[in-house]
Amino acid sequence: MSIAVSIPTPLRTLTHNADTAEVEAATIEEMVEALDRAYPGMKDRLVDGDGNLRRFVNFYLNGEDVRFLEDKRTALKAGDEVSIVPAIAGG
Repeated sequence: MSIAVSIPTPLRTLTHNADTAEVEAATIEEMVEALDRAYPGMKDRLVDGDGNLRRFVNFYLNGEDVRFLEDKRTALKAGDEVSIVPAIAGG
């Protein structure tokens, strides 16, 4: 199933400036793996050493934060849209 993934500006160096990517995945975890196969180095920026989604990177499935769903095990279906949004801090 094809999933549209919105790539944030800081990660576009990995995608040759593409702002979206289409991947085949059934879960967020599989989506990260598919992105890394297509764009090596992506996984290191999205998950920590234990394979968990990085704390300061937010993932939204059709506008809903996956942390309030099933986190990295959140199921995906054809036509879903995932947005990757790095947290921004400032003061």
